[in-house]
Amino acid sequence: MTAPLILLGLSLATLAAAFALPGLSDLMLLAAPCTLASLWLLLRAALGKDRQKWIVVDGSNVMHWNGNVPQIETLQEVLGHLIRHGYTPGVVFDANAGYLIAGRYLNDRALARMLGLPPKRVIVVPRGSPADPTVLAVARDLGARIVSNDRYRDWADGHPELQEPGWLIRGDYRDGRLRMDLR
Repeated sequence: MTAPLILLGLSLATLAAAFALPGLSDLMLLAAPCTLASLWLLLRAALGKDRQKWIVVDGSNVMHWNGNVPQIETLQEVLGHLIRHGYTPGVVFDANAGYLIAGRYLNDRALARMLGLPPKRVIVVPRGSPADPTVLAVARDLGARIVSNDRYRDWADGHPELQEPGWLIRGDYRDGRLRMDLR
């Protein structure tokens, strides 16, 4: 909301200068469209059109939900469910995720392609690094909840939000059907 306000202020100041100073009348050709554009951005920000309901998915955890066997299809179903409920998911994987589902290393782009997500919304952490700190950091940065059955106990001291009800969204399969509480 700050950026549209700044743009509107600058545009209005430039428009006022173009009206007030005869030698700058050509500046109106630039200032008028900029003022309209900044008003449009301000209106979108005020109405919340640019706000996404982010959710971070622990991909390495979720792909084990159905029968405790890693399956990309399980994750695809969970992502579809989240998207249908208005969420914008981002997914974080351990480095070994590709080996578990394809028998070889898969990078961010390859996994994003398999999931039908933009590559910028998929992260594969470097080999030897746990995904948990990245999951938690991304969720904190986005103000997002996390989809995982992991309770992140090793990281609880640095992340008090883990204790908030509903911050962690757990799920599983019963009788072949996905169950998740998105309240």
